[in-house]
Amino acid sequence: MGRFEVTRRGFLVGGIALAGTAVLGSTVGVGSAGATESPAITDCAGWAARPNSEIVPVWNQRPVKILVHHTATPNGGDLSQGAGFSLSRSIQNFHMDSRGWLDTGQHFTISRGGFVMEGRHRSLEVLRGGTRQVEGAHCTGQNVVAVGIENEGTYIDTVPTGALWDSLRATCAYICTRYGIAPTELYGHRDFKNTACPGDALYGMLPRLRGEVAGLLGRNIEGGATRKASWPLLRPGDTGAVVTAAQYLLRDNGLTEVVPNGHYDAATSGAVLRYQYATGAENVGMIGGETWPVLARTVRSSEDGDAAKAVETLAARRGAERVPDVVTRPDWQRLLGTGGAPADVSVDPTGPPR
Repeated sequence: MGRFEVTRRGFLVGGIALAGTAVLGSTVGVGSAGATESPAITDCAGWAARPNSEIVPVWNQRPVKILVHHTATPNGGDLSQGAGFSLSRSIQNFHMDSRGWLDTGQHFTISRGGFVMEGRHRSLEVLRGGTRQVEGAHCTGQNVVAVGIENEGTYIDTVPTGALWDSLRATCAYICTRYGIAPTELYGHRDFKNTACPGDALYGMLPRLRGEVAGLLGRNIEGGATRKASWPLLRPGDTGAVVTAAQYLLRDNGLTEVVPNGHYDAATSGAVLRYQYATGAENVGMIGGETWPVLARTVRSSEDGDAAKAVETLAARRGAERVPDVVTRPDWQRLLGTGGAPADVSVDPTGPPR
């Protein structure tokens, strides 16, 4: 990957780029948008963003995926544009004042009323260019290769509003068009971190989102391709064979005090926290897309330790399904019940030139 090119937008005051635009408070796009034109997106000046505290890094490469988040804020009833702008300001204040970041972490924000706003400065400008990527702060390890979209609300057991969904679909289609991203390369935050984000309900809608974005782009994709290979999210209180397999894998990684009893109990939670601390993962006590890939190592049929017992536990759960002699990441995902189409990080050759 090429190192970022540090660029400046607008004027400079003490080395800080101001949020200047050609027209103060401008909104890009009007009316209903097709796949090749931008939906209405209000830039940072339009919602009265603070200046970024440092220069925003811009990389000389295109992102290859989109990450969907939820804000984990209340599902409020105020669907006005003003409420959306207020949301953007509160997110920026939290990210800058509490997290110590240089600006808002995500590239774009969508309110429950369906209003789309630029998150981090320069994200809209750079997206429209189609050849570079603003470095975000929305997901560790993905900030240079993925566009982050925050969706207002909490979607554990509630689905987004129709207005939000329509704007999310249109925004994803536009991003795919500008960057040449395949419509199947849409993921949830939990695919890469130990988090419930973007909520069980919204995460469960991602196959539908991939299919609908493909439809806006005029592409036909097989139904199976809309389901991406992923990792299950395990939380304290969960039970079953998947928990047992995780417990065996924790033992395989040196935490031999864990009892493989199929209950995500306090002892298991404590072991998970210790393991995540040791591996540099976000230590929240859940096992998600950040911890599974390092926990589930390659296992050969000649082994008879705890990792092999994890494979046997999952194989027994799935009945007569054949287990390969060498179990690798795709095999683990299939055994865990979260197999699907592999990630395709290639850039669509029909996209804008690099």
